[in-house]
Amino acid sequence: MAKVAFKMKLMPGFKDEYQRRHDVIWPELSALLKNYGISDYTIFLDEETNTLFAVQQQSGETSSQDLGENPIIKKWWAYMADIMETNADDSPVSQPLKKVFHLD
Repeated sequence: MAKVAFKMKLMPGFKDEYQRRHDVIWPELSALLKNYGISDYTIFLDEETNTLFAVQQQSGETSSQDLGENPIIKKWWAYMADIMETNADDSPVSQPLKKVFHLD
């Protein structure tokens, strides 16, 4: 199982709205991620920079950021596009992060 991390950017002033939308995550989105082997998915917010830091376990080769052709993902990205930095297709601008240390 691989652990991957990436960062995204939240628009200023949308911390509470981002939290609210994730508090009621769509069941079909959760099921889709789990079906692709994505688990233990956590997102943190650096409030000084509005940087979102995400970490997830992957049992396969697929990250949540690789599912952009799925209609549920496209719908979620469109739903989140007004409060995040996004690409032209509404996908969040995200950067993979390199692991430099791990302690079990």
